[in-house]
Amino acid sequence: MTSNTITARVADGVSAIPAADWNACAGAGNPFVGHAFLSILEESGSVGPGTGWQPLPVIVDGVDGRPGAVAPAFAKSHSQGEYVFDHAWADAWERAGGNYYPKLQVAAPFTPVPGPRLLLRDANLAPALIGALEALTDNNNLSSAHATFVAPDQVPLFEAAGWLIRTGTQFHWRNDGYASFDDFLAALSSRKRKAIRHERAKAVEGLTIRHLTGADLTEAHWDAFWTFYQDTGSRKWGHPYLTRSFFSLLGERMSKRTLLILAERDGRPIAGALNLIGADTLYGRYWGCTEDVPFLHFELCYYQAIDAAIARGLSTVEAGAQGEHKLARGYVPVTTWSAHYIPDRGFRCAVADFLARERLGVESDQDYLAALTPFKRDQ
Repeated sequence: MTSNTITARVADGVSAIPAADWNACAGAGNPFVGHAFLSILEESGSVGPGTGWQPLPVIVDGVDGRPGAVAPAFAKSHSQGEYVFDHAWADAWERAGGNYYPKLQVAAPFTPVPGPRLLLRDANLAPALIGALEALTDNNNLSSAHATFVAPDQVPLFEAAGWLIRTGTQFHWRNDGYASFDDFLAALSSRKRKAIRHERAKAVEGLTIRHLTGADLTEAHWDAFWTFYQDTGSRKWGHPYLTRSFFSLLGERMSKRTLLILAERDGRPIAGALNLIGADTLYGRYWGCTEDVPFLHFELCYYQAIDAAIARGLSTVEAGAQGEHKLARGYVPVTTWSAHYIPDRGFRCAVADFLARERLGVESDQDYLAALTPFKRDQ
């Protein structure tokens, strides 16, 4: 589509776009929308043929002929790996005689991490990029388009375009200027401090905890983590989303932004947690183990992540989707956002009614959860 000197197009994948052009739009703050991460997903076969994730990145060229705005978009033939659940929508639409799939998904695949979904070198091109996503949906008779885990500052852009807005809840840890883990504990009630100290002591009995990043990451580490990841993936999703080569490519191309936390017994890895390092956030992504150790999941995924964030001066730890058990570990409820374009008027009205009711429930739950945080109360 064109508008004066503005052109929108669809590429066969992020790998087909020069990294410098993509990253000029994406910036460096959020690793999951950068060229390296998205192209690793493609090259490793984690997305693409046979996965139900067909890469269709949308590009709006600026007046200089270079990409001025891009979106990581995918044609989806299912709703797996998204963490914003629309299975009931799909069922309702198909019972009404429609085909819900394929749909258009604007997301970082398998990654429930809030971030920009409109990647803008030129902020003035945001409406054109949203319009291109709508045109791609309409012109290909797709049921809908969905931008999931949208950064809060971009929600008004979708809202202004008439997309429906959905809210959810995650639990994030905030660094309130802590110099150490003990500083963080001092902000908690006495009972919670004791509980966390007990958990940490029990978790690491007989174990060595290692933080690996950069050149310290080896194929042997990825072999061990692949075993952990397969175990967790088979239990949670039926089969892992990522391929083994994804992890090798991650270590090869993004090692400085990767933090692998391993627990070892007698020099043998028994558990691990994989994190990516953003500009001001540590993102916890995957965890797994071959030995069941009480509290080790909390230690590697939550407490060691806090240690790492404090050491690096990062402001936030995002430890993945859902999980009210994070609340007792100092992670607080925050709102997440998604945006949904539904061309059919009747279907849109039904979804809008559902979202209005769901939003009230989310707000009520967050009020309740906020009262359960382990921090000291004002006297």
